Amino acid sequence: MLKVLFVCVHNSARSQMAEELLRLKSNGKIQVESAGLEPGSLNPFVIKALRTIGVDITGKETKSVFDLYKSGARFHYVVTVCDESNSERCPIFPGALQYLHWSFTDPSSFTGSDEQKLEQTCSVMQQIEANVNEFLDKIINVGE
Repeated sequence: MLKVLFVCVHNSARSQMAEELLRLKSNGKIQVESAGLEPGSLNPFVIKALRTIGVDITGKETKSVFDLYKSGARFHYVVTVCDESNSERCPIFPGALQYLHWSFTDPSSFTGSDEQKLEQTCSVMQQIEANVNEFLDKIINVGE
C-alpha cells in the first residue's frame, strides 16, 4: 500500500487537512499520516472547516515527526505543506522515496472575526484539495 506523510511545523492545520483530504479521496487505498516539528493543538477553525465536508477530527492528537522517525516508519511520499516563509523550519523526513513541497498559508496567522477566519481556513482547505486531486491524478497515471 502506498504510504504518504504530510509534514508542517505544528501539525495543527495544513498537514491535518491534507491528511484527511487524501484519506477521504483515496477511499482508504493510501495509508496517510501527518506530523509536525513542534506538535501543537488542533486549530479549531480546521476542525470546523473539515466538518463542512463531513470529516470530524475533534479530539485527534497531533504527532511529532521525530516520533514517527524513531518508530521506523517509512513513506513513499513526504509532502511538506509549510508556507514559503517557514519552509526552512519545515522538517525533512529521511527515507522517503520522493519529497514534494506544497506551500499554503498557515491558518494560525489569520485575523478577523471567527467567520472570517473560518472562511480563510476553508479557502486553504480548497487549495489543499486541488493539490490532493492533482497528486492522485499523477500517481494513478504512473500506475502506482
